[in-house]
Amino acid sequence: MHHLQKIANINIEGLDGVRLKPEIEHERKVAIFDLLEENYFAPVGDETGPYDVTLSIEDGKRLVLNVAQEGKTEFFSQIKVPLMPVRKIIKDYFLVCDSYFQAIKTASPTQIEAIDMGRRGLHNEGSTIIRERLEEKVQVDHDTARRLFTLVCVLHIRQ
Repeated sequence: MHHLQKIANINIEGLDGVRLKPEIEHERKVAIFDLLEENYFAPVGDETGPYDVTLSIEDGKRLVLNVAQEGKTEFFSQIKVPLMPVRKIIKDYFLVCDSYFQAIKTASPTQIEAIDMGRRGLHNEGSTIIRERLEEKVQVDHDTARRLFTLVCVLHIRQ
């Protein structure tokens, strides 16, 4: 794994002035922190990283990743991924997350664990689809795909 093939900075467009629930804001911060701490991001045919990446959602239908060399303002690659295949998973993921945040307050450890397993299962499913969709344009590892999925979910909230 080439040490330059990574995201150095990530920016999420469209969250200005959006008030996220504290739990969601926490998930966003953790995903960004973990992503920047360690990730693998290798645009096909390019080895000029590390990269600055801006995430946004276009027309509520596509995830857009604008990729630039670190510190450059001009992006050299725009990667678009249809969100249709993950839409239902995102929706289900939010429902399960809501149940999970509610359960933490009142449910038994066994119930919380069951909900959390469902949550992780959906998260893995969403991550796998995102990774497969990106494959032809950018290679990412499993953990990077997981964190990107979390950020896609956060972005999707405001759609």
